[in-house]
Amino acid sequence: EGWMRGSHTGPLMPVSFAQAKPTRFDGPPRVIAAGYQICEGRLIGPNDLFDDPAFDVARERAAHLANFLRRQGIFEPHRLPPEEMEYTTLPKVLEKLKDRFKDVGEPEAKAPGSGEGEVHE
Repeated sequence: EGWMRGSHTGPLMPVSFAQAKPTRFDGPPRVIAAGYQICEGRLIGPNDLFDDPAFDVARERAAHLANFLRRQGIFEPHRLPPEEMEYTTLPKVLEKLKDRFKDVGEPEAKAPGSGEGEVHE
């Protein structure tokens, strides 16, 4: 959770070492895989395990999902829920503005066919 600044939901994207620099906003969160082995008492590596075209589909899916989530605007699921935003400035801003908020109540359900709230062409 949280992309790199900790305020947005996003998929993990498997990337090579060279692609591990987020340039679009601050995500999606990138994950590298460094492979090591021990041979005759020597540590060999790292080997860039995600530098493989077999992960291209996973990268494409992660980018697609990131775009979908970003289009949700400032609401969930794009942004983390309020309890996850506690270390940002959002709670202070909301506290400062609380007197400006008005409770609009729950929308009233209209019975189908009652004519209320229906649009006729």
